[in-house]
Amino acid sequence: MSDSSAVRRALADRLAGVVDRVAAATVASGRPAGAVTLVAVTKYMPVAWARALVEAGCRDLGESRPQELWSKAAELADPAIRWHFIGHMQRNKLRRSLPVISLFHSVDSQRLLAALDEEAAAAGRVVPALLEVNISGDANKTGFTAAEIAPLVDRLGDFAHVRIDGLMGMSGLEHSEAEAERDFERLRTLRDELVGRLPAGAAWPHLSMGMSGDFEAAIRQGATLVRIGSALTEGLRDSDG
Repeated sequence: MSDSSAVRRALADRLAGVVDRVAAATVASGRPAGAVTLVAVTKYMPVAWARALVEAGCRDLGESRPQELWSKAAELADPAIRWHFIGHMQRNKLRRSLPVISLFHSVDSQRLLAALDEEAAAAGRVVPALLEVNISGDANKTGFTAAEIAPLVDRLGDFAHVRIDGLMGMSGLEHSEAEAERDFERLRTLRDELVGRLPAGAAWPHLSMGMSGDFEAAIRQGATLVRIGSALTEGLRDSDG
């Protein structure tokens, strides 16, 4: 597909189709259609494609690389866009990234949490974030283990400039949909258990889980944020080079 207008139309059509699937899966899980946010992952996308998704109505965009986050946010320059950071962040990239990020999904270590708190304090703001859990046990993935999360929860008051809103996780790379759903069930169960350790009135409303191949299983297990990339772009080709 080489014509840029055709690519824009295809992106809009695919976005509409995924939005419909998210809404159907959400209602089937017993929740209202708006309970799950679709985050369009713009990793590897040219900025023109990200712009096309915004023009088609998607305001939640996800990036996993700081440099791409900076460049796309600068080029799109749209205050209506909510940028989600979903990848591994080096601590020396935090200062430049924080002004752009609406939700930091992937706090994957205590050192990063402490650095995030320090940078947020220096900026005079509180950063909404999620703790990333390695629910599949894959040694190649980052994130806390379930055993590491529990004692950390008791210390979250030490990080006054980070507001933890829930957990993020990914299923195993080669997992079937049924196996992925079990991974997501483990993350939901862990979240529910940990909420009991939070101060009175505190809540972790978000579960960021589910990608293009397994987001419906994630929604059945309570996902509030699904991160969708390849379902929007697979088979398309950048006509602008």
